[in-house]
Amino acid sequence: MIARLIESPHRVVAGLIALFVLMAAAAVTVVAEGRGPQPVPASVADRFSAERAMTHLNRFATEPRPLGSPASDRAREYITGRLESAGFSVRTQRGVGARASEGVATFGRIDNVIATLPGRDSTGTVLLVAHYDSAATGPGASDDGAAVAAMLEVGAMIAGQGGLRNDLVLLFTDGEEDGLLGADAFTRYHPPAGGVVLNWEARGVSGPSLMFETSVDNAALVSLFADAVPHPRGDSSLVEVYRAMPNSTDFTALAEAGFTGLNFAYIENPSYYHTAGDTIANLDPDSLQHHGENMLHLARALGDSDLAETRSDHDATYFRLAGVMITYSNALVLPISLLAVSMVVAVAIVVRRRGAAGFRQILPAAVAVAVPLGASALLGQALWRALVWLRPAYEQMGGLLHRPLAYQCALVALAAVSVLGWYPLVRGRLGAVAPAVGAWVWPAVLGVVCAVVAPGMSFLFALPALCAALGALVALLPVRWSLWPVTVFTVASLPAAALLAPLVGNLADGVGLASGGAAAAGAALFGLMVLPLIELVLPAITARRRVAVAVPVTAVVATISLIGAGTVVDTFDAQHPGRAHLAYVLNADTGEASWVSSDPEPADWSREFLRNTDDSRLSPGYARGTRWTGPAEPMALPGPTIEARHRDGDTVTMRVRSPRAATSLVLRIDHRIDRVVAAVPGAAPVELAVTGVRADTWPGEIRFRDLPAGGIDITVRTPGADRIRVTAIDETHDLAAAPGFRPRPDDTVASIRDDGELIAVTSTFEL
Repeated sequence: MIARLIESPHRVVAGLIALFVLMAAAAVTVVAEGRGPQPVPASVADRFSAERAMTHLNRFATEPRPLGSPASDRAREYITGRLESAGFSVRTQRGVGARASEGVATFGRIDNVIATLPGRDSTGTVLLVAHYDSAATGPGASDDGAAVAAMLEVGAMIAGQGGLRNDLVLLFTDGEEDGLLGADAFTRYHPPAGGVVLNWEARGVSGPSLMFETSVDNAALVSLFADAVPHPRGDSSLVEVYRAMPNSTDFTALAEAGFTGLNFAYIENPSYYHTAGDTIANLDPDSLQHHGENMLHLARALGDSDLAETRSDHDATYFRLAGVMITYSNALVLPISLLAVSMVVAVAIVVRRRGAAGFRQILPAAVAVAVPLGASALLGQALWRALVWLRPAYEQMGGLLHRPLAYQCALVALAAVSVLGWYPLVRGRLGAVAPAVGAWVWPAVLGVVCAVVAPGMSFLFALPALCAALGALVALLPVRWSLWPVTVFTVASLPAAALLAPLVGNLADGVGLASGGAAAAGAALFGLMVLPLIELVLPAITARRRVAVAVPVTAVVATISLIGAGTVVDTFDAQHPGRAHLAYVLNADTGEASWVSSDPEPADWSREFLRNTDDSRLSPGYARGTRWTGPAEPMALPGPTIEARHRDGDTVTMRVRSPRAATSLVLRIDHRIDRVVAAVPGAAPVELAVTGVRADTWPGEIRFRDLPAGGIDITVRTPGADRIRVTAIDETHDLAAAPGFRPRPDDTVASIRDDGELIAVTSTFEL
């Protein structure tokens, strides 16, 4: 087939057209899949309306509402009032939530809002979930205000239409941003029983509402999702990736407790995530419309189903191709991937019999494919380091830039550099056929590997390999039309364009440029799969020396041009601000105060406060890695207090208070902790088991959010240690009240770190 492609009398024109068709298909797929439905006006009563939902956002999502804040209380009161007026039975669950992570135990007082609409003939509960708290650094219009507004609107619509067959419960959790605290408290007193949970989140301010996570054995729910919603987005590869990531949402706590269900989020323009830019003005109404539309259709479909039929005993693979949602049982994943391997082997056998390439050429070529894939990944990572070197303020952005398109195109160009720099060299030694067949071995084998370890991802590799190999075999049929081979192979490559292009886009948006090597490797894999078409537009093999230099040099020039364009376009301004981390820290033991920043390179604004990396004025447990500091004017604030109440070997109970009525408290302990119990007046004690240690400070850490005025009792076990040192840090989100503070310029906002934008007072104790 490849030989026939090369022999085409119109090879260059045909090759250019074929590559243009594939690039256009990739672009159209990315654009089409990146869109949600258009917003529906408020006047349309029988459909979800983003315009109506936006009126709710304007009532509670105009200011930060962290756990325990007055703004959080106002949001809760608004939510409660709206649902009561819609006919729901509403109650507030007050309690203590808890979550353990590596070396850290987090607790907090929470106020969940639980609204119930009884079903007519219930077979279980449909549970819609969103959190109404926000990060302290932004108003959270998207995270998670949009979902809260959508739930209020959907709840009112369903109640106004007479309810559902099944019970409908709307759960508005508190303290999600501090460690899924509200979801934890809910699961402690509400065990799963014949219901389905639908959780709604956001990691950006635009993009379609993706179904990105499911509980295990999701086949029945995936099928219902594909049938029920008019604009389904997301695929099973996202499920596999998210299950392997350390990230978490309320759905994590609910799934761990045994709930089954689906998790949704939109993720585009993530540069505003958790910042002051997560505003109503920056929220894309299309995203709100898609959130609400999905929510309404799924709530109705589940609400009128026998929920026992939504349970299954296996997962499903699902994805969209040419605008159609395709689903099939994961039982078919391994057979499909093995079929792809078989078809690639069949192509290798055919080209060997025809004398185009033998196994002695194909196998080395397959091994050599690791070079462009690895090179593209390395170059993608190098791009980010180069960008940080050119613009140090990018480091604080975590790879999530405001206008990254030029840099994302540069990642694709770097993939082209890797493929086009490698291909002329290897084809000079092994011919044009062997590298192409060897390249198809990689997605075929990856399909098998994924079928075993991450079945939901296998389709991304197995189906493009299968189609490419089948296309090659069909192209070999004796059809008397010179363009038959190139036409057939182009059509066979369309699935690769339709599946791998969104993968590259999701990687670029989801993980950002800081992990750009993954997106670049994905782009390189697509390029390797269409080597026969690339071969058509390259000069004859006799000109390989000139080609080996000219082609990759052209790609390098394009890359440099794109990077230059990116630095011109992606500048910081009031609409696209940079970030700066700063805190005021008073050491109550010495009376010394410091400005503190964890930024690797301080911004121009924060440099006014910072001098060097000397942390000698800080309490010993406060210092975390390298920090910039500067002297500050001390405030007359008392430090937090710790009183040892009881000790039994390596276990100590202490009473912890903040005399200045700070609502956030952190305890850092100079030994590993493995068991922590928090006792709050009026609530049952909550216990956590903790594994691991903190790597960047003292090894054990305990956090408590919304600290009561009278303090709390903490019992902690430090295995093998009968004496410990504890640095207590109480925090208030009022940095502007610190003496000498000067407001940020318009082009700078607070960093998303949870220890910034606050006044912290520290005291250290021997217990």
